[in-house]
Amino acid sequence: MYAAIDTETKLLLDIDVFDRHGTDQAAEVLGHLAEKHDLSDAVFLVDGYGYWTALFRIGLSGQLNYTERNLIQKWFHTLKQRIDRFHTSWVGSRPSVQQWLEQFVHYYNRQRPHQSIDNRTPVEEELN
Repeated sequence: MYAAIDTETKLLLDIDVFDRHGTDQAAEVLGHLAEKHDLSDAVFLVDGYGYWTALFRIGLSGQLNYTERNLIQKWFHTLKQRIDRFHTSWVGSRPSVQQWLEQFVHYYNRQRPHQSIDNRTPVEEELN
C-alpha cells in the first residue's frame, strides 16, 4: 500500500494498493499523484533509496526526514485500527479493497476532525 499525505493540512492526497512494493509501483503512484495535484513545490519525505529512484524517474525530488515521516506512520496506524476490526473476515478482491480505501479517504479528509489542526477536517484546513 502506498499513501501520500500533505503534512501541513493532513489531507490524504492519494492511496493505492499493489500485490508487491518496489520502485515501479512507487513510480506509478507518484505518476498518478502528479496527474491529480500540482507538485511543483512538494517535498517528498521518503524512507529509502528505492523511492528516490522512483521520484527521479518522473522528475521529482525528495528528502529523508524521519520526524515528518511519522505523520504518515500515524495515518497507517489509524488505518490499521479500522482494518483490524474486520480484516480476518474480508473476502473481497483488490478492487473492493481499493473501493473501501477510497471511502476511508473520504471519511478521513471530510468527516474526521483532527486535534492537530484545531478539530477541523483536512478539507476544512485546506480551505483556510
